[in-house]
Amino acid sequence: MTEKLGRVSSTRETGEPLDRIFVHDYVLDVEIGVYTHEKGVTQRVRFSVDVDVIRGSEELGDNIERAFDYDTIIDGINSIIARGHINLVETLAEEIAMHCLAHPRAARVTVSIEKLDKDPGAVGVEIVRSRTRT
Repeated sequence: MTEKLGRVSSTRETGEPLDRIFVHDYVLDVEIGVYTHEKGVTQRVRFSVDVDVIRGSEELGDNIERAFDYDTIIDGINSIIARGHINLVETLAEEIAMHCLAHPRAARVTVSIEKLDKDPGAVGVEIVRSRTRT
């Protein structure tokens, strides 16, 4: 299993600064696929998730309780996978996006999922979802 963790700055259309928390190249064995030969077996799947987060009104003060933690992403992926077989990569991506956007500081998420063992190479999906602000 490989993963890259990090944080970079970005901005929303309003000019409000955002931070980006990400997990890239996180590879797991996943029960996924609609075809008979994909049932009851695992496939290597690579996850890359970028979450744009709104800066909090308080400084982080080196306190993990105030941060959008990388583990929020990783734990969400693991929890969704642990529920069992998923037919569509698109469904898995949507569930990961909803998990991330449930965090109060999350504004936007990009989820990229690749099935690594398909011929001739990796295939997958990338979705972008934003929180609707009211």
